[in-house]
Amino acid sequence: MTGTAENPEAQAQAQAAILMQALPHMLRYDDSIVVVKYGGHAMGDDKVGRDFARDMVLLEQSGVNPVVVHGGGPQIGAMLAKLGIKSEFSEGLRITDRATVEIVEMVLAGSINKQIVGFINAEGGRAIGLCGKDGNMVIAKKVHQPGQSVDLGFVGDPAKVDTTVLDQVLGRELIPVLAPIAQGEDGETYNVNADTFAGAIAGALKAKRLLFLTDVPGVLDQNKNIIKELRVDQIRALIADGTITGGMIPKVETCIYALEQGVEGVVILDGKTPHAVLVELLTDHGAGTLITR
Repeated sequence: MTGTAENPEAQAQAQAAILMQALPHMLRYDDSIVVVKYGGHAMGDDKVGRDFARDMVLLEQSGVNPVVVHGGGPQIGAMLAKLGIKSEFSEGLRITDRATVEIVEMVLAGSINKQIVGFINAEGGRAIGLCGKDGNMVIAKKVHQPGQSVDLGFVGDPAKVDTTVLDQVLGRELIPVLAPIAQGEDGETYNVNADTFAGAIAGALKAKRLLFLTDVPGVLDQNKNIIKELRVDQIRALIADGTITGGMIPKVETCIYALEQGVEGVVILDGKTPHAVLVELLTDHGAGTLITR
């Protein structure tokens, strides 16, 4: 038997080959900002969370400046059910009354945010948990759905982003973990869609990459194969011909929004794939669909 597990020389050569492939990518992203949207469904169990945390720490140690934006829809739903508060939705957005927004803030800026911070710190990183309220990072405006009579309550979109707090954190061996809660100019608290929040943050920071960790491997063609790269004009055509349908439409529209805000490239990838972020950023193969202007 001469497999790499029993052959130190072969094992060392295999490790060198991996490093040789990764090094050019590490140089490419050196000192760049990468925003990672960590989705509620992609979070999964503790092992997935710890693997994700380890990847963030490795990115920071390799010279990248990662910024984590997390969701938490399933966890919010579970807590509301536990408290006997019924969840209602309109066009995919949670109708958020005053009682609900208090729970949303508690779950997002509290338990989920601090769990991710704890995972990153346990893996040797130094994470700092924040939300859009901190330092007036994100000012929200109330969402009004065109043509809809339903009042969504305290659901907001980013109206203004101030990166002062993040500018102080990034480049200091700290990993910011952001919950998509923001304050409006009216002083109220707003629940912001995490994808939109991540796009606004990434645009304001002029991030090199925005990664959406989802429960799908990327944008699929009509034969269900992953499309490795897309331009905005190609996305419009794929929506028009029915290749991109259903829940993928708002995902790619959020990608376009982020590109318009100033992000260099946006990637949709499967958050449950082990080390998906590292595979995407540090290998020739990549892990999802890259969307550029």
